[in-house]
Amino acid sequence: MDVSGRTADGRAGPRTYAVTIDRPPAEVAPDGKLPEPVARLGPGVAVTVRPAPGGRGTELVAVLCEDEPGPLARLSARLVGEDRRAAVRIALRQAKQVAETGEVLR
Repeated sequence: MDVSGRTADGRAGPRTYAVTIDRPPAEVAPDGKLPEPVARLGPGVAVTVRPAPGGRGTELVAVLCEDEPGPLARLSARLVGEDRRAAVRIALRQAKQVAETGEVLR
């Protein structure tokens, strides 16, 4: 994969999404259990919980392991509400909100 995030054959590589949570890793993922919004993403997403750089809380990193669909497939998935990339971003945002405030904010 080159710096553009594409493989040698021109396909997009795996997508990585991250969020920094202002809580220690033991509070974000007690006993190694992922936060509920992230846990329900399923097996197509690899999630890592690690200390954030500079001791600033916890970094929650999600890598979308599925093959990237083409532009038309992404558009149609987005229109019907089945966009995996959006689901990962929403789950990370909700996990941050639950860890920092105790609830998903509206």
